Amino acid sequence: MTHRPDHPSLFAAIWHSLKALPTWVILWMMFWLGPINMASIAFLNEPKGALIALLAWGGMAASLITVIMHRGFSRLVAGGHVFFWTPLVLIVLFARPEGSAAYSTYLTVLLATNVFSLIFDINDLRRWLGGDHSVLGHDQTP
Repeated sequence: MTHRPDHPSLFAAIWHSLKALPTWVILWMMFWLGPINMASIAFLNEPKGALIALLAWGGMAASLITVIMHRGFSRLVAGGHVFFWTPLVLIVLFARPEGSAAYSTYLTVLLATNVFSLIFDINDLRRWLGGDHSVLGHDQTP
C-alpha cells in the first residue's frame, strides 16, 4: 500500500487532529481527565467500585472508538462521556457508596472532574446533534 499525502494513516490523522486542540485541553485530557478516570481500577474492591470503574472507563472507551472511527476529534467524542459519565455523576451524587477514606476522596475528585468535563461535553454533543460533524484539524474543503 502506497502512502498518499492527501490520505494520511489513521495514526497521523488522529495525531494531527489532537494537535489542533487547544493546549489546555490536551494537557487536561492527558494529565488529569484520563488519569483520574483510569484510577477507578484501584478501587474495584470498594462498594460499587466495579460499576464506577465500568462507567469511568466506558466513557473513555466510547470516546476513543469515536476518535478512531472519525480519524480525529469530532464533537461526537463528547457522546461517550455524556452516555457513561452522567449516570456515574448521578450515582456519586445521589447513591454515593460508603467506603474507605481514600475511596471517598477519590469519588469527590472524580465527581468534580467529570462534572467539569460534562459541562463542555453536553454542549459539544448538542452541537454535533445540531449538524456540526466537523473533525478538528481536518481540511473541510472538498
